[in-house]
Amino acid sequence: MLSIWIYSLTSVVVVSLISLVGVITLAFQKTHRERLLLFLVALSAGALFGEVLIHLLPELFATTLKPQALSLTVLLGIVSFFILEKFLHWSHRHPVEDCEHAGHQAEKPLGLINSVGDGLHNLIDGLIIGVSYLTSFPLGVATTVAVILHEIPQEIGDFAILLQAGFSRRRAIMFNLLSASTALAGVIIALLIGPRIELWQPLLLGFASGGFLYIAGSDLVPELHRETELKKTGWQLVAMISGIAIMLGLKLFE
Repeated sequence: MLSIWIYSLTSVVVVSLISLVGVITLAFQKTHRERLLLFLVALSAGALFGEVLIHLLPELFATTLKPQALSLTVLLGIVSFFILEKFLHWSHRHPVEDCEHAGHQAEKPLGLINSVGDGLHNLIDGLIIGVSYLTSFPLGVATTVAVILHEIPQEIGDFAILLQAGFSRRRAIMFNLLSASTALAGVIIALLIGPRIELWQPLLLGFASGGFLYIAGSDLVPELHRETELKKTGWQLVAMISGIAIMLGLKLFE
């Protein structure tokens, strides 16, 4: 059990540090930032679809619960993420904007709402990572990789939104780290409760599957459809297939 705690906490710390990736993108020109973000969004979409269909669902349907009950948990995840996104004005569709003059804007409520939504999302990510490691080490690793690939484009966008909302770079970094740290609380809750309530593991895996499918299908893929140029679309396809290939590779090496 000690090893599960070590692996889970290490994974969630790495995921939390991804919040700093937005700072790095400021070194790129606007055009390059946009291309990088779209590539990462496509990679993330492929990784999330691959994580659900290659790792989570096979693990889920290997449990003793009835298939209908497990399917309902997946649907519950989809509906719950929809409600959360609506309620918090929460969106992962964050185009990388030119942030040089963001300090002149004063839409701080937007930045705060975004941080609250991101913190809740990271809390759920922590829960999912913890439950995945409780299920098996390979599943924990695969889930962590999928979350990291999803977090990179999301955090780039979140950082841009905070700058646009009038936050200084230092405060934007602080708020991103603060919202990312909620993942630590999520993984601790999962590890404390998981071993005692065995039924929770398949239910949370089903919820995670629904959440990942919602993010990939409702937020990431529509963002990719905004780009119609053939060459860029080809690179998106390459990135998406690469994300799926990463998940498949992790499965083959179990």
